[in-house]
Amino acid sequence: MAEENKKMAEETTPEVVVSDVTVRETPQPEPEKLPESPEKPDVPATGESKVEVDKDEKDLVAESTSFKEESNKVEELPNPEQKALAEFKQLIQEALNKHEFTSPPPPPSPSAAKEKEEEKKADPSPVAAPAETLEAEPVTEVASEPVEEAAPEPVAVELEEKVTPPETEVTTVPAPETPSEAEKVEAAEEIKETIVEVPAAVAVAAAAEEPPATEEAEEPKTECTPPPEEVSIWGIPLLADERSDVILLKFLRARDFKVKEAFTMLKSVVAWRKEFKIDELLDEKELGQGLEKVVYNYGLDKEGHPVCYNAFGEFQNKELYQNTFADKEKLTKFLRWRIQFMEKSIRNLDFSPDGICTFVQVIDLKNSPGLFFFKKELRQATNRALQLLQDNYPEFVAKQVFINVPWWYPAYYRMINAVFTTRTKSKFVFAGPSRSAETLFKYITPEQVPAQYGGLSKEGEQEFTVAEPATEDIIKPASKHTIEFPVTEKCSLVWEARVTGWDVSYGAEFVPAAEGGYTIIIEKSRKVGANETVISNTYKAGEQGKVVITFDNQSSKKKKLVYRSKNKPSD
Repeated sequence: MAEENKKMAEETTPEVVVSDVTVRETPQPEPEKLPESPEKPDVPATGESKVEVDKDEKDLVAESTSFKEESNKVEELPNPEQKALAEFKQLIQEALNKHEFTSPPPPPSPSAAKEKEEEKKADPSPVAAPAETLEAEPVTEVASEPVEEAAPEPVAVELEEKVTPPETEVTTVPAPETPSEAEKVEAAEEIKETIVEVPAAVAVAAAAEEPPATEEAEEPKTECTPPPEEVSIWGIPLLADERSDVILLKFLRARDFKVKEAFTMLKSVVAWRKEFKIDELLDEKELGQGLEKVVYNYGLDKEGHPVCYNAFGEFQNKELYQNTFADKEKLTKFLRWRIQFMEKSIRNLDFSPDGICTFVQVIDLKNSPGLFFFKKELRQATNRALQLLQDNYPEFVAKQVFINVPWWYPAYYRMINAVFTTRTKSKFVFAGPSRSAETLFKYITPEQVPAQYGGLSKEGEQEFTVAEPATEDIIKPASKHTIEFPVTEKCSLVWEARVTGWDVSYGAEFVPAAEGGYTIIIEKSRKVGANETVISNTYKAGEQGKVVITFDNQSSKKKKLVYRSKNKPSD
């Protein structure tokens, strides 16, 4: 069983890339437990991972063709994903209505809680309070009499009994059948005084209580229904238009379309952005000085994704290393620069459903032995940066290509393989030093690849632009390979060529079309070393003919050749 597990682990070895993944310091060294689950529905299976090893170089190349970017058009999503998106948007709308993103309800202040406790202590018990009220309210006895049967005179008499001393009880003496006029006037005045005084007191009390209650009930209604808050992320307002759907799909895919988990992640990201002060960070200057060659964007891949290069081997420069990681303050500044770089790069993406909203990451591991194991500050900074990117920038990587992979990296990757999800691993590609350029050309055209990585693109003035495509070819082992550039009129012929790894001989000559013409040697055949980059030249032709370039490969390995040419009018 152990042998079977071991065999399985070897078959599923590398296919990796890094961008939203954290490399942990404490790896899990059990390759037999590495989860390779092609049955998992979160990655559309359009192919299988494969490993190719050059028998002579034993140079690892690990590729994955299993990942393909999903559509961001809502109508093209499977029904379960459409339902998840609709549910996600409903949760977000409710949160916006309640101001849950930026204005969560604050907890009660200590002073308010103390006042509430004092009020409870001052209040009488629930039994004693009504009893005292009943004794103090004289109107309660009036209410005990049936209102419908009582005439005004009895009511007045009864109320008068309450305010008249016991010695003069008017109700016990029967009134004469024919009272005198004076008695009638006196009785009427007493009744009038009694009736006016008591209802007036009741009316005043009611007027004092009811209107404030009505005003208090109306005011909170306007305060409790404020307009929904507006929350933007990467410059896109949530739920504003279809661009918001593209962003929400990133969170859903990062959490396998588990709506509640995606919602929790979104709230966490919004809170982190507010705490990190992203808007202010965008305008912050003097960040990343000297780091222009460490992380930078350069060109596009064949599908139009911006390509971001990460060359941490630049930190072999001791001065740069000290200026970046010497103390906590500098480390914090490095992290802020890395997030600022990410934010600025994202602002250049197109979040429309048909647009490009992901990057291709190229990780250069050249000069990396000891980079992760012995340089503690760099390892910690890289891990923290990756953790921030992983937690707050979901699904921004379309493909991650590791180049110049050292010999020890496959074993290291097997140890940390378990920390990656199947979806993340499906985006990974590894290539050793001699296969790096060839691997990059699978995703990026040679004219878009920097010269230091085997491409034709150079800094400074160039005869060619990225819009002028190059041709790719293969030079077979132990053979000569020639290419011809026709010259049909008097002009200046410009060309450039590049052989990955070189270690071949190169020469150029002009062969006239006229019979009996003499061949003109433009460049004598010479051996080109492995460290040379792009060869370029110009020949001013005075007659029709062709320029012939010869490559002599005497090694036992095939070589990758890229070249291009154009005619320029003669002066």
